[in-house]
Amino acid sequence: MNTTWTLNENSQGELKVIVNGDSWATAQEKAFKKLAKKVEVKGFRKGQVPEAMAKKAVSPQGILMEAVDEVSGLAFQEGIKEHELHIIARPELGVDAIDETEVVLTFKITVKPEVTLGEYKGLEITKDEVNVNDEEVAEELTKLQTRFAELTVKEDGCVENGDTAVIDFEGFKDGVAFDGGKGENHPLEIGSGSFILGFEEQLIGMKTEETKDVELTFPENYGAEDLAGQAVVFKVTLHEIKAKSLPEINDELIKDAEVEGVETVDAYKEYVVKNMMDQKETDAERKFETEMLTQLTANSPVAIPEVMVIDEVNNMLREFEGRLSQQGFPIDQYFQMTGLNEETLRGQMTPEAQTKVHVRLVLDEIATVEGFEIADEAIETEYTKIAEQYGMELDKVKEAIEKDSISYDLRLQQAVEIVKSNIK
Repeated sequence: MNTTWTLNENSQGELKVIVNGDSWATAQEKAFKKLAKKVEVKGFRKGQVPEAMAKKAVSPQGILMEAVDEVSGLAFQEGIKEHELHIIARPELGVDAIDETEVVLTFKITVKPEVTLGEYKGLEITKDEVNVNDEEVAEELTKLQTRFAELTVKEDGCVENGDTAVIDFEGFKDGVAFDGGKGENHPLEIGSGSFILGFEEQLIGMKTEETKDVELTFPENYGAEDLAGQAVVFKVTLHEIKAKSLPEINDELIKDAEVEGVETVDAYKEYVVKNMMDQKETDAERKFETEMLTQLTANSPVAIPEVMVIDEVNNMLREFEGRLSQQGFPIDQYFQMTGLNEETLRGQMTPEAQTKVHVRLVLDEIATVEGFEIADEAIETEYTKIAEQYGMELDKVKEAIEKDSISYDLRLQQAVEIVKSNIK
């Protein structure tokens, strides 16, 4: 076999393979025998037709095209090996020329794009310092009070922010009531954002048994198409106003919270500080790493093939659908409620998908330049971690995740660490 490789723009290229001699002759023999088994001649069982008679029934062109199927896989693998190509999408096969002496095959291929690796050591990034102040601790204590607040009926006065208003309501569009817009004795906390934007605010100042028309406009992306962006009127009657009665912040309140190992106000404050510090540290680390990867990709341009972005969007969509499914929330229902569809969701995911692919390509190139090799022991350790994390049997994890995939992820992790360790 004779192979040539031509790289064109956008990581697209052509692998040409000429197959002749014994390889091509053998492929034609195998092709004829395969086709001969399908020949039917009266007086002979299928597959038992004499060779001379079978040759008359099988067209020469049919043999050649069947021979292409016989030899194309091996030809492709030979070309990939010889030119050390990293294929990232299914190739397209074409036959440029064919006769009994040779066949010229052309494979249109998308290969891993070339990364112009820029500076990845000595990046200048400052990680945010984190702390928790007294005001933040006080806010958490207020939230705890709110959790255990009791509602008491307000005999006098009007609706204020934070009150719970017990209301009847019915929505009208152009004077006609619409489906799903009616409720009776509905408790609505003012300021909770439970209703359409602008609804709760217009109840502030109402008094018990007062009736009021609440005028507003549904959002453009509202799930019900007949109401999206439409002006409506809700007729609202207020039956009762309930105000929150906050408990005193003391050790009894802390015990009611049932936080393990925390039974006093001082201990709860320490608990709050620790949790908030942990969260802020995590957020700061995430921001630090995001800035690092942003600089890294800005320094290392890549012409990303469209197929890689499409594959990443497919992965993101599957993961998103899986998360919804775990919550018992079908994606069709999500589309109905948000007014989106798969096409628009894919469009929203595409920029993030491009960034993810870019980051992986750059990190992989760093791993290659640094000569990272992942030992079998490290791969086994990672398999064990995954098994423990998801409560799965080790063998099942190994069946689900290929060894090369684990090795690839570990290479990228090492690349991240070397960039981090060299930040100024």
